[in-house]
Amino acid sequence: MKAFLEYIPLIIFLLIYKLDPRPVEIAGMAFELGGIFSATAVLMVSTVLIYGAFWLKTGALSRMQWIVVGAVLVFGSSTLLLHSEAVLKWKAPVVNWILAAIFLGSQWVGKTNMAQAMFGQMVHMPQRRWTVLNMGWVLTFFLVGCANLFVAFTFHEYWVDFKVFGSMGMLLIATVLQIFYIYPYLQEVEEAGAEPAADKPPGGTE
Repeated sequence: MKAFLEYIPLIIFLLIYKLDPRPVEIAGMAFELGGIFSATAVLMVSTVLIYGAFWLKTGALSRMQWIVVGAVLVFGSSTLLLHSEAVLKWKAPVVNWILAAIFLGSQWVGKTNMAQAMFGQMVHMPQRRWTVLNMGWVLTFFLVGCANLFVAFTFHEYWVDFKVFGSMGMLLIATVLQIFYIYPYLQEVEEAGAEPAADKPPGGTE
């Protein structure tokens, strides 16, 4: 549910971007709705609202969430101030490359890498496999960033669609591959948790 809510600003951005520009008046203020620039403004507002709600509910945001919020505000405001769509096209590549750098740096900084820090409570695996999984996410974020950059500056008419659905699809594929990768160890955890119950005498008494 939380992951879906994080995509709401992007979905709203896509819907407004697809609209033909039209004048709209709200509370006596007139502005143009539709196209890249009004979509960018709405993306910034909706991102602040969504992540602000997360912050009010939990009292904190993750490092990744702060990166997303910061990137939206920096690239969004630059897009509006410079009136340049090209600036916004760099947001998705840069965010994904920052995430790739964070996962890569975690191999040498801190006690555990990012993959183990995020999923270590779910499953126990040898350190070598955590390294492979972490590097898999480094590669994933790097490729998602490259794909966004390529589509944005090569296929202009599809870049917003890819930004929303293409990136989501690539991350979903990576998540499914991760599940297959850690599945044998998930089974071990389940079996280990079931062993005490198997030794328990009938009726629950000892």
